[in-house]
Parts: sequence; C-alpha cells; structure tokens
Amino acid sequence: MYSYIIGVVTEYDKNCIILENNNIGYLINVANPYSFKQKEEIKVYLYNHIKEDENSLYGFKTKEEKDLFLKLINVKGIGPKMALPLFAGDNIRGIYDAINSDNVTYLTRFPKIGDKVAKQIILDLKGKLTSQVDLFQYDSSELIEVLESLGYKTNDIKKVITKIDNNLNLESQIKEALKLLGK
Repeated sequence: MYSYIIGVVTEYDKNCIILENNNIGYLINVANPYSFKQKEEIKVYLYNHIKEDENSLYGFKTKEEKDLFLKLINVKGIGPKMALPLFAGDNIRGIYDAINSDNVTYLTRFPKIGDKVAKQIILDLKGKLTSQVDLFQYDSSELIEVLESLGYKTNDIKKVITKIDNNLNLESQIKEALKLLGK
C-alpha cells in the first residue's frame, strides 16, 4: 500500500493528474485536478484501490483528507468514485460539520450523494470524526488538555472552542468553556 508520492505534475484531465516520479507517470484520480499546478513538485497522499478488475490510485493534498476519505469509503454503499467528489471544494471542515450536525442538505449537494446515502454517512460517522487541525488552529492546546482531563469529549470541546476569546488568560478561558459546555 502507498502512503504518499512526491513528484511533478506533468498533465491533468477532468478527473485525474499524471504525477511523474523517477521517469514513471502515475495516473492519480483526484477530486479537483485543476487545483494542482503543472511542472510543480508536490506531495500527494495516496489510496490504492484494488479490485479484481481495477487497480486505481486516489490522491489527496493532505493526510487529513485521505483519512476522511478512508472513513467515507467504509460507509455502506459508498465507494471511492462516490466519495472523491466530496473533496472538490477543498472544504473538509464543511464535511465534518455537516456530518456532526446532521446536515443532510449539505451532503446531498455533491454528485451521486442522495438523501439515503447522506443519512447513511451521518448514521455511520456522526460523533466519530474529529478534525485535529480545526481543534488546534486556535492555539488553545492547554485549554483543550484541561477540558479533556475534566472528562469532556473532543466533539463537545470542538463545538465551544471557537466561541472562546483567545486573548483571555487560561483561567478565564476555562470558565467560559465550562459555561458553554454546561448549556
């Protein structure tokens, strides 16, 4: 299994890019090939999908995107070709939020995702997804550690952390978080 590949994008089409590494061109299915720049060296995180009649590579710009993709393809009724378009908008946080807030409408705006499939995604993944990038982008790691040590779940912390003023001292941030978590 491949984890990632570093190479130069030599071509792209509507569904894929050709990434050259050591004079070998790898055809990699991606959600938005035009977001990659030609003749630029990049790192692409890979998923190798193997079936009896298929051996395909799927590529992602970040490890977090790949991890979410792997969780999505484990949902009943979703394969790689159905899950890949969810990443076309480069808004992975929107996918996390839609799943955790039961937003079927957001998920059904993607191709091939109907009402039934969106509900299945939410049923299988709600409460199981946390975006570590989202949690730590606010530079509140101490606050998160304190709240976790008090027994609060990561999903609950994620919901309130964005509402807390980072300019407050740690003690005030904890008090504010506890008020919000108590509601």
